[in-house]
Amino acid sequence: MEARNGSDASVPKARRGGSREAIIEAAVRLFLERGFGAVSMDELAGAAGLARRTLYNQFASKEEIFRQMLLRVSGQLENAFPPGIETQGDVDDVLRLIARMILDLHRHPEYLGFLRMVVADSRQFPWIAQEFAAVMDPQTERLARYFAHLTAMGILDCRNPTLAAHQFMGILNEFSLWPWMMGRESMAVPAEELVEETIRMFLRHHRRPRSEGNRPPS
Repeated sequence: MEARNGSDASVPKARRGGSREAIIEAAVRLFLERGFGAVSMDELAGAAGLARRTLYNQFASKEEIFRQMLLRVSGQLENAFPPGIETQGDVDDVLRLIARMILDLHRHPEYLGFLRMVVADSRQFPWIAQEFAAVMDPQTERLARYFAHLTAMGILDCRNPTLAAHQFMGILNEFSLWPWMMGRESMAVPAEELVEETIRMFLRHHRRPRSEGNRPPS
């Protein structure tokens, strides 16, 4: 007969039913506190309150657990860029919505912790950075497609829409994301001022001037 110690028999059924989510929650805590490379599968099992065998029944490796965490981050990004946001008004209104959602995402402790872990561990585990980029890049590409569409309509003049997308997000990242990543408790400028100045600077460079014949009557 198989010994109970170290088997699923030692784990309550209610815990087994929620074991997958318990493992992910434990991984979020330990990975963000100590880094991906410093946490063992045994430690994850203990933190989740599960037997080691139960852990391996749910996930074959730490890499697989990391990818589940990445799906959570992907969901946060999808919330920051919800479907249909490109249709919510003119370019000023849409950029304002996007900028505010990006700043809200930057304040999310789990998102920041995940970014810190990626930066810290990607040198030892290059695939971490690659998989994180695979989640982030589609959002940048979506913004670039929006700028390309507005350029085709004659509203913007973005010769390189991808560069324009990075310019827009880069301004926000400089004043919001990186200060939070460095542990600062507040931004150098108020959030709403950052949003409005970013949009003003971006459109001053990229908005296509109206021709005299298209100007509305005064």
